[in-house]
Amino acid sequence: MFSERLEKQMEFIAEIDKLKGIKRQTLLINEDRQENDAEHSWHFAVLAMLLSEYCDEEINMLKVMKMALVHDIVEIDAGDTYCYDKEGYKTKADREEKAARRIFAILPKDQYEELYGLWREFEDMSSPEAKFAAVLDRLQPLLLNYRKGGVSWKNHGTCRSQVEERNQCVKNSSEELYRYIMHIIEDACEKGMLKK
Repeated sequence: MFSERLEKQMEFIAEIDKLKGIKRQTLLINEDRQENDAEHSWHFAVLAMLLSEYCDEEINMLKVMKMALVHDIVEIDAGDTYCYDKEGYKTKADREEKAARRIFAILPKDQYEELYGLWREFEDMSSPEAKFAAVLDRLQPLLLNYRKGGVSWKNHGTCRSQVEERNQCVKNSSEELYRYIMHIIEDACEKGMLKK
């Protein structure tokens, strides 16, 4: 009755609804609950739209927004790995690669190749768009956590050096946003949100 292409697209759309149930460590600013991956991806895409002028290189903003929308789809299978979880990071790449191949393969071949390619490019930070997307993916939870009083940092005993190290890649894509992030880190330390 319907084309195989449309059926595959609808199956993928239903599959990614699971993203709404994947909890992250970041709490919402105005609620006492964890953000989910779908909320994070939407917020990340809005950051791309609003902050693209701060990228130090010319970028395709639509491509960055697409990366924002697909970058965490793999967490449907792989789960969310807290950015400061050294043990979790040992298996993260393998878990996410396996998930990417399964989930994106639900789509027709051309869309599989596009979305898997965008996800892989983001993970590898292999283009100006991917590097800037990485900046925004770091900025979004940092900003929420800071505005929430550092709850997640405090709960995990996060140190200033960990947050600074994670955000070093920002310097290579946006000097302005890097300075903003360093300001947040400095202020978070002064207010006791981060361990020195």
